[in-house]
Amino acid sequence: MESQRTFLFIGLLLVSFLLFTEWSKEQTAANADTSAVTQQVAGPANNDQADVPASSQADVPMQATVATRSVISVTTDVLAVKIDTRGGDIVEAKLLQHAETHGSDQPYLLLGEFEGKEYFAQSGLIGLNGPDASSQGRPVYQSEQTSYTLNGDELRVPLTFVDSKGVQFNKTFVFKPGQYDVTLEYDVTNTTADPVQVQLYTQIKRTVQEKGSMVDQTYLGAAYGTSDEPYEKYSFSDMADANLNKNTQGGYIAFIQHYFVSAWVPGQENNNTIYSSLRNNNSIIGVKGEATNIQGNGTAQLTATYYMGPKDMDALEAIHEDLDLTVDYGWLWFISQPLLNLLKFLYSIIGNWGLAIIAITLIVKTLLYPLTKAQYTSMAKMRMLQPKMQALKERYGDDRQKFGQAMMEMYRKEKVNPMGGCFPLLLQMPIFLALFYVFLESTELRHAEFMLWLTDLSSKDPYYVLPILFGASMFLTQKLQPMTVTDPMQQKMMTWMPVIFSVFFIWFPSGLVLYWLVSNLISIAQMLYIYRGMEKKGMKVRG
Repeated sequence: MESQRTFLFIGLLLVSFLLFTEWSKEQTAANADTSAVTQQVAGPANNDQADVPASSQADVPMQATVATRSVISVTTDVLAVKIDTRGGDIVEAKLLQHAETHGSDQPYLLLGEFEGKEYFAQSGLIGLNGPDASSQGRPVYQSEQTSYTLNGDELRVPLTFVDSKGVQFNKTFVFKPGQYDVTLEYDVTNTTADPVQVQLYTQIKRTVQEKGSMVDQTYLGAAYGTSDEPYEKYSFSDMADANLNKNTQGGYIAFIQHYFVSAWVPGQENNNTIYSSLRNNNSIIGVKGEATNIQGNGTAQLTATYYMGPKDMDALEAIHEDLDLTVDYGWLWFISQPLLNLLKFLYSIIGNWGLAIIAITLIVKTLLYPLTKAQYTSMAKMRMLQPKMQALKERYGDDRQKFGQAMMEMYRKEKVNPMGGCFPLLLQMPIFLALFYVFLESTELRHAEFMLWLTDLSSKDPYYVLPILFGASMFLTQKLQPMTVTDPMQQKMMTWMPVIFSVFFIWFPSGLVLYWLVSNLISIAQMLYIYRGMEKKGMKVRG
């Protein structure tokens, strides 16, 4: 197989893949929007209780109004969080170590209300005596302070509510330095002689959103894990089709976006129910625990962990053994993860992500050199057979059967494998695709600087220098391997392929284009080296 046809095949495959995924995104958004409109007309009016899941047992417990609603500010070294005292929900979270945009002084807003969209972390107690199940609305907690700042090894933010029967509910968020995970502790003190039953729920509420550009292939939507299914996506369109209802021991739920994730992890020793709903264009995925019975004058504690931060595989795995799967490297994760570890190791030595990308490209191309040599050697031998191939065509004319038999006989005598140029390339493709997702998913590359004008390897080249150089490297490759295809249409496509790829790569992250450019340059150097060795042996492989 000639290199020109190989480039053509890869190009068409890549374009087809991106067009198909873009069409899938549009269908997903359309389905979710249609369902949201339908539910908005038929569903109940939006009120304070609209987001609270159904209890395992229904009742209408009475509440005592004990506080005026307010918002509590919590600041750590990595988080700036706001908690609404009505319900005790996390209604805003800024990541202080991550800028909103490159070069901005504003921290990244992960949770909050912006541009008419909502993204909240909610939690509460439902069940027979749960305060969040009351028809009077969710509880309004008391807080001793309106702002808290982490100054030691731990920061506890306590919220207190006492219902009309005297049952006390203490809801405490525990923050620690350098951590994006927050522990939720519910302490229930039953001061009455009657038993009390509550049920903990934790959920994430997010307005339905569409994906970004066609080149952005990262997943935006919900996900969950159970004891039987370590990682399953549940998109906006899935929520529109059916409400999720999964029983499991342990488990987790999450909302995933490019570079960042938020997730609730309930007690892993408990039997839980994972659920979802979609109402008024707002999606919810959550998890409910079992009903907890508290005897008269007894106490109980219910806990969960909430993560809101970057896709850090180590931090996520420390919370739940399967939560690191939300850093989605696709079906080639077993290749992507070692490559990411290698990239991090190179960065720890070099101190520059751009140079680390160049270094990992050199390593990968060196390791794959035997395959590259087999590929170019096979293509060179195939080119040497072109005069004989043309002679066979003239001899047999339109008799395809005899021509095919004669061609296979010629391959056998010349000891040439017609697939020899293609097979090594197919073996390399999984590594290339795995690296593609490493560059696409790795939070470390967000706003990572290289040098000169390349100040953010996660965004496109602002001056389009890398895409142009990439197209030039493809053009040089074609010049080093003169075009042998005879079909006029294929010739035109091959001529324009460098231009098409240059335009297409304009919107790709500059780190990814840097990788492909360096890979092309190394391939050119390897090609010249291999061809020079073959020419010394008397084989005419160029010209």
